[in-house]
Amino acid sequence: MKYTKTHDKARWAWRAVGVMALLAALALIAWNEQRPMAYLAAVSRQGAPVLDLGDQGRPGSGLHGSTTRVDGMPRIVDAPYDREFGVRAESPLLVRHVEMFQWREVTVGGQTHYELDWVDHPVESSRFAKPAGHANPGGFPIQGRQFEAGEVRLGHFRLSQAIVRAFPGRVAVSPNEKTLPANLAATFQRAGDDLITSAKPDVPRLGDLRVSWEAVPVQTMTVVARIDGDTLVPGAASGNRPGFEVQVGDRRLSDVMPATPEPPEAVMTARVLAALVASFGVLLAAAGTRFQGDPWFALGAGTVVVTAAGGLLWLGTDAMVSSVWLLVAVLGAGLAIWRSQHRHARDV
Repeated sequence: MKYTKTHDKARWAWRAVGVMALLAALALIAWNEQRPMAYLAAVSRQGAPVLDLGDQGRPGSGLHGSTTRVDGMPRIVDAPYDREFGVRAESPLLVRHVEMFQWREVTVGGQTHYELDWVDHPVESSRFAKPAGHANPGGFPIQGRQFEAGEVRLGHFRLSQAIVRAFPGRVAVSPNEKTLPANLAATFQRAGDDLITSAKPDVPRLGDLRVSWEAVPVQTMTVVARIDGDTLVPGAASGNRPGFEVQVGDRRLSDVMPATPEPPEAVMTARVLAALVASFGVLLAAAGTRFQGDPWFALGAGTVVVTAAGGLLWLGTDAMVSSVWLLVAVLGAGLAIWRSQHRHARDV
C-alpha cells in the first residue's frame, strides 16, 4: 500500500513537471513568434521589404519590381575603350581628362597676379583685369570624355548605367604609346601616366595639352536597387536618395540601409526546440497512462500543442503563415491518433 502511494506521488510529480514543460514550450513559441511578427510590422511601416539575395540571387519573373541587395565582384563583359587613343581598361568606367597649360588670374588680398597652370577647361583671358600679355589659346582641340562598359554584371544581374556611374573610387590608367595613331604619336609623348604635347614635359609651354585617364577599380561591391527583368535599375527617388545604394565591400543590408530592421535569428531553431520541449512534456505528463513511454505519441501531441498555438498567434497577422502552422498541427494530430489507435489495438 505504501509502495502504491509513493508510486502515485512519483507519477503526479512527473506529470507536474510535464505540464511545466508544456507551459515552457508555449512561452517559448509565443516569444519566438513575436520576433518575426514585429519584424514584418517594422518592414511594412518602412515600405516594401528588401530581398537580401547576396551573391546567389537570380532573376525571376516573381522578383520583377522588387528591391534587392546584391553583392560580389563586378564582371566586365564589354570593357570601355577610348578608340581615339587606343586606351582600354577592365573597368566599369573609363574617364579621359584633358588639360591645357593656360594663364590663370589669381587675386589674393586685393593683389592680382597671373600664373601658368594646367586647367581642365578653356580660360577666357579677355575677361582678365590685365589681358595684355596673358592671352590664352581658346578652345581645346581634344575633349575630355567618359567611356562606359557595354555590360557590367554583379552576380547574375546586369547593372544599369546609372548604377555603374555611381561606382566610387578612381585609379590611374597608363596609356600605351604603341597603340597611339600615327598623328597622335607624333604630337604626344609619355610622361608618367600622362600624354603631353610638350617637347619638354617638365617645362610645358602655353597651349600644351596634357591627357590622362582614370578608371573605376574593380572591387567587391554591394548594390541595393530595383529588379527589372535581369537588370538592377534605380527605384523611385525620394528626396536626396537616388533610388539605389552603392557601397564598396560586402556590406550587410543594415549597413547599407540603417533604417531597415534586422530579421530575427534562429527562428526555426526556436520552433523546433519548442516542439521538442512540448513533446518531452507530453511524455512526462503521460506517466501512468497507456501512452507512458511512447515517444511517437508524445511527438505528435507536442507538435499539436506548439503548432496550434503558433497558428493562433499568426491568425491576425498573416493568414497564409497561420494556415501552414495549422496544417502541421493536423499532421501532428494524425501521428498522435495513429499511435492511440495502435495502442488500443495492442491492448485489446
